[in-house]
Amino acid sequence: MDERTWIVDAANVIGARPDGWWRDRAGAALRLHQRLSELWLPEHRRCELYPRASELDPDTSHQGAHHRAPPAQLVVVLEGVARAGVPAGPDPTIARLVVVHAVGSGDDAVVDQIHRQVGPVLVVTADRELRRRVAATGAASVGPGWLWALLDDARSR
Repeated sequence: MDERTWIVDAANVIGARPDGWWRDRAGAALRLHQRLSELWLPEHRRCELYPRASELDPDTSHQGAHHRAPPAQLVVVLEGVARAGVPAGPDPTIARLVVVHAVGSGDDAVVDQIHRQVGPVLVVTADRELRRRVAATGAASVGPGWLWALLDDARSR
């Protein structure tokens, strides 16, 4: 298991792929949630799916993460209309996958979640200002392309 908590800026990750998400933001949030839940496949299947995933994480490899396994916890921050796609709270089947509904700014909710975590945190976002705020907390960040590559690699095997 990757000992970090991953926090996903869902709006930013969803917006990184022009797949029509703007026509159904709640549906796009649900599809992302479903893709993220695939990280918790049974152990034997996960090893088949993620043998090269560490190559996708050059910015944080110094932290010793291998990404052959899911994170200790994965927090997905949803804002606006996308909140209707997935209920807030832990996933009923995968308690380590938690959805947070931002009351105001999604960026503020991401930073708030960083402060709530114990241990190392990795934030997935391409938002420059948010990445600056993340760095100020001592957390690491990667872009949405990193996460999509990880999820796509899992699907292609």
